[in-house]
Amino acid sequence: MLNKPETYWNNVLFGDERKFNIFSSDGCIRIWRRKNEEHNSKNLFETVTYGGGGVLVQGCMPASGLGDLVFIDGIMNNALYLNILRDNLKLSSQNLGIGNNFVFYQDNDPKHTALNVRLWGLYNCPQNLKTPPQSPDLNPIEHIWR
Repeated sequence: MLNKPETYWNNVLFGDERKFNIFSSDGCIRIWRRKNEEHNSKNLFETVTYGGGGVLVQGCMPASGLGDLVFIDGIMNNALYLNILRDNLKLSSQNLGIGNNFVFYQDNDPKHTALNVRLWGLYNCPQNLKTPPQSPDLNPIEHIWR
């Protein structure tokens, strides 16, 4: 990919989904403190006993800007992902000025590589960037999520 001209990257559409938590994180939070500081207000964090809520979104971006953001209700599976692609991928690419002649990039998430999604992609966005198996996520949309 290093030999691709800069103009090639202008037509690449990067897509991915991300969960945003309303309260804290899904993981363990570590706090470094000194002895006898456990009740100091800087060491206390609000917690939610059950749930806490969050929102799952799917989005895309080329070099020219940001595509539509889709809010997802429920659990994302390959059927829901395919509906999002059908309803939003080409519309976003047209709104962003790259038309239907784009190269689509997505990671190797199982819902992205499901048979129904791959078959739809063959006919609707035949130009795809392949992600090597077990590769680090090199998708620049990750920086947008942060």
